[in-house]
This record gives sequence, structure tokens and C-alpha cells, in this order.
Amino acid sequence: MTRRSFLRHGTRTACAVAAAPYLIPASALGRDGHTAPSERVTVGFIGVGGQGRGHLLGGGWTYIAGGYAAREDVQLLAICDVVRDRREEACRTVNGHYANRTGSAAYRCCEPVNDFRNLLARSDIDAVLIATPIHWHEIMTAMAARAGKDVYCEKPIAITIRSSRAMADTVKRYGRVFQGGTQQRSEYGGTFRTACTIVRSGMIGEVKEVYAWRPGGTFSWQAGRGNPMPVPEGLDWDLFLGPAPCMPYDGVAHAHRFCGLGDINWGPHHYDFIQWVLGMDQSGPTEVFIEGDVLRYRYANGVVVHACPCPQGGPGGNGGARFIGTKGWVAADRDGIAADPPGLLRSVPDPRSVGVYHSTSHSGNFLECVRTRQPTICGPESSHRAATAVILGGLALELKRPLKWDPVRETFPGDDEANRLLSTAFRAPWCV
Repeated sequence: MTRRSFLRHGTRTACAVAAAPYLIPASALGRDGHTAPSERVTVGFIGVGGQGRGHLLGGGWTYIAGGYAAREDVQLLAICDVVRDRREEACRTVNGHYANRTGSAAYRCCEPVNDFRNLLARSDIDAVLIATPIHWHEIMTAMAARAGKDVYCEKPIAITIRSSRAMADTVKRYGRVFQGGTQQRSEYGGTFRTACTIVRSGMIGEVKEVYAWRPGGTFSWQAGRGNPMPVPEGLDWDLFLGPAPCMPYDGVAHAHRFCGLGDINWGPHHYDFIQWVLGMDQSGPTEVFIEGDVLRYRYANGVVVHACPCPQGGPGGNGGARFIGTKGWVAADRDGIAADPPGLLRSVPDPRSVGVYHSTSHSGNFLECVRTRQPTICGPESSHRAATAVILGGLALELKRPLKWDPVRETFPGDDEANRLLSTAFRAPWCV
């Protein structure tokens, strides 16, 4: 836009506003219990398939009826998706919701966007929620940080350890707020927080073993899975591929189009929980090995994590883990919590007394930190370390041998073959 066209556009807008009647709803002024516009976080969504749509309009992992669209402290300004019908339908739904809230049938504020770069270029957007195919996560997060946006990114936050580190460093360098989408630290009635508090306070003694129920995981560029097909109208297939190798459309275009060994999708919940409880948000395991048919991790303090179901059963399989100490054990997942001796659950101290971050809403924690500029419960470093733990397991499965890991230098000491798997080539021009 030239200076002259900008002034012309501004004059027309000013005239239109001056000519309009001054009928301003209370919600626009922050009255009658509504949040004032100056206090609302302006948000753009990137990816509104299953997970993203759940965050947008309400779903099992958003924990608030109506999702972000229903929040009084949020204003949704743009929705980006490479599927035209998906983004346009989502925008119609959001605008309809806002029209009902304001009592103005003509109210429109949310715009559909095909290319996420156009969304990031908007100066009126404070934060973005990224729920795209997994091979985009670290690249979009880094680009959003450089564009001055705060970021909520769904898991897995990265597909390689090097790109995960680069993403985390970029977020920190640009001073952005970041929330990883491993929401168990905040949700489920505090079950996971209670287990973390029990372990951190020494109530089960010294932790010796952990059962993770899930293996780690890595990815592979899975080309040629099916027969080439015409690209459907309204799908930007080249932008869907983005950093992935160029390949023909074969009927598959969803978040897990590129997945590989182990469990890169569900595993992050288990290992984020384990890292948190063990106090390893700034570090990680030092060894990954396969014993029998079970993947295992070993930490510098001697704790061994078994990537398999616990022989004792009980909670842990649904996103959780079981921690076994010298004085007892505690296990937690999305279905509940159990401990031995059982009395442990009746005398849990305040989490904050042992340095456990207290958050009761994952999206709420993110939005509050956008306003206050305080660290989130799943910040860039802890999210990177949890992603690293997952990927380390996947690489051991891929190489079918034990791996030594240096969590300070973030390399495999003296292991050129494994170090080559720390990164992957992204298709130009995409990079972290």
C-alpha cells in the first residue's frame, strides 16, 4: 500500500465511522461483566482440523465450553488453514458467535487466511495457536516468534532435536511467551500436579524406577504411501507439504501425515510428565537402551524409565506414569491417581511449597502469561527437553542399539551415526 492509498483508505474509514450512529454495545466497552477490548488477547489460529478446531470451538482437550471463541478475554481475528472450506466455515462460525454476543448481525472481525505468513504479518495479532501437521510446528513457532507473536503450539513441538533446540532458542531470543500443548500439567483436576508434589516432597523416598507405558518416537518422510491422485479443489497441497520433500498428493492430508517409529504423537504427554516430576525440565536422560524388547532410559541420578506397562497395573497408561521409590509409589494418568501407602494421598503438601508450578487451566495460563509476560507452565525449555526425551527413544528404536546422550551439549558423544539423526533437511525456503 502506498502512502497516498493509505491516506485515502484512512479518510474513507474515518468518514464511515463519523457517519455511523453511536450505538456501542456494553460488551465493546467492558461493561456488565464483559472484558474490555484493551484487556483481550488478539489471537490467530493456524490449523483448524481436529485438534485446532477443538481449541477454537470446544473439545475434549480445551476444558472450556466453546473453546477460545467463547472466552471473553480473547478476540479471534484470523483463521489460517490450507483447506479453503475448513477455514471459511470456521470463520463463519466464529463471526456468527461474535454477532450473537454483540447483538449485531453484521459483526465481522475474523478473517480466513490461506498462507500463515500473511497472518504473522498482521500487527494487530498478539498470539497464535499452532495446530498444524506436525512437520510444521518448530518452523512456524520460530517464524511466529520472529514476527513478535506469542505462541501456543500443539505437541509434538518438533520432529528433530536440533530443530527443537533452535525453536526454543528463537522463542527465548525474541522474548516471546510460549506454551507447549502438553496440558496435563494444568488439567485433569490437578491429578498430575498431585503426583508431582508427592514425588518432589520425598513422600515416596528416593525414586528408583518409572514406568512410562509408551515408547519414544521419531519421524520419517513417508513418501509414496499411496497412488498419486488429483489434488482436491481448495487444498493448497504445496503449502501443506511446506518443509517436507515434494511428493504427489495421495489422498492423505492430516496432522500425522509424516510419522515414524515409536510414538511421537502420544508419547510427549507421558515424557513431559516424567521430566516434570523428576525435575528434569532443564536436562534429560544420559542413556537410552533396549533390553529384551523394552526401551529404557537412564538418568544421571540412576533413575531408570521403562517404556512399557508397569507389572503392577493401575493408573499410568492414559497419558501418565508410575513412580517407584524407596518408601512407596505413586501413579497418575487422566483417569485417576493411586499411591502406596494409600495415606500419601491424604497428606499432600501445597505444591508451591516444593516448587511445583500451580496452573489450573492450560489455555488460561498461556493467556495470563501473554498479559503478564511471566513464564508459562510448559515453556520453551521444558517443552524442548520433553521432546528430546521422546525423540531419543525413537532414535534408539531406529538404530536398534543403545545410545549415550550428553544433555548439556545435546549430542551423542563419539557417535557420528547417531549425531547425523539429530536434524533433517527441510525443503527450501523453510527453516527454523
